[in-house]
Amino acid sequence: MLQISPSAYRSILILQTKFIGDIVLASVLAKNLQLEYPGVRIAFLCEAHFAGFLTAHGIAAEVIPFSRAKMRGSPLERARELFRAVRTSRRRHFDMTIDITDSKTSRFVSELVNAPVRVGYFPSERRLRWFERQPANVRMKPLGFGEKHYLYRYLSPLEALGVSPRVRVPAFRPLPFETTRALALLARHRIQPNAFIAVHAGARFVGRRWQPERFAEAIDRIAGETGLRVVLVGGPEENEATDRIMAVAKTPVVNLAGALRLETLLALLKEARLFLGNESGPMHMAAAAGTPVVGLFGLTNPVRWAPVGVPSISLRPSMPCDCVGGDLCRRTDPSKACCVWRLEVAPVVEAVLELLARSQMTLEAAG
Repeated sequence: MLQISPSAYRSILILQTKFIGDIVLASVLAKNLQLEYPGVRIAFLCEAHFAGFLTAHGIAAEVIPFSRAKMRGSPLERARELFRAVRTSRRRHFDMTIDITDSKTSRFVSELVNAPVRVGYFPSERRLRWFERQPANVRMKPLGFGEKHYLYRYLSPLEALGVSPRVRVPAFRPLPFETTRALALLARHRIQPNAFIAVHAGARFVGRRWQPERFAEAIDRIAGETGLRVVLVGGPEENEATDRIMAVAKTPVVNLAGALRLETLLALLKEARLFLGNESGPMHMAAAAGTPVVGLFGLTNPVRWAPVGVPSISLRPSMPCDCVGGDLCRRTDPSKACCVWRLEVAPVVEAVLELLARSQMTLEAAG
């Protein structure tokens, strides 16, 4: 365990090249580093479109953009992207790099940035090949502080550095002008704050998306029971799922998928009474905004990936799963397994109604 004076670090680079859910969970690491090392400058190496979200909410002072799309391109494109990221990072003269991506590429970048302190996982999530090496000189556990949730994979660097976490859950306060924008958007559709459910029917792989027809049936039942409005959220690439819901649902639904940037989405989720959706980045954003969550899981274990910090219910079909995905399903890969398709509508509706009742009782007790 490394013990360093709080004044030793002036700049830290966190390598997190994954998705928005990972960014939300990794924000807790950044907040703890800021508390432990006053005045430290935190930078993230991540996708460029996360830059505004991270800097606006004070998680990072700077983002060094890194394109996953270009890393899937030609050898020349990959080489150019790596060269640009390493060159930009080396110019910043970081005192520490923390590699929480734990990939061949991120280890390569961390090694070439060559900060005096390099924190990395030991062992790595995937066994290193004979030609790979772990450049870290501070080694962290796969999961920190004896915990099981994936959040503690991103808090593990603190344990390796001898730092006790003061913050243990992600929490984001929407920017005032983004709240104004979200409220104006709701008003345009005649929706009151705290009088709607935000529904996210998307995910990066079709096997992680609960069937749109079942979402539509659940929406109809929930709206009929509660009178709450429904707002669909998500990215523009998720239009197929939201279009199918719009076509099948009998309840009037507002579709804002693809219409919101991350900062506005956060503000909108803050105004929702409840979030219902697949295990995904928006689920973690809703929890970080303080909104109760009903999350739908497949092969991914909620013990590791459930929303944290808010009242929530995580639903998952019984395991082992009788495969319903056929050739589409990759049973050993949670991101490419179709187990969530086995969830029936009734338990989802019951979970939503239970959580709404529970959160209402909490509000009444607080009032």
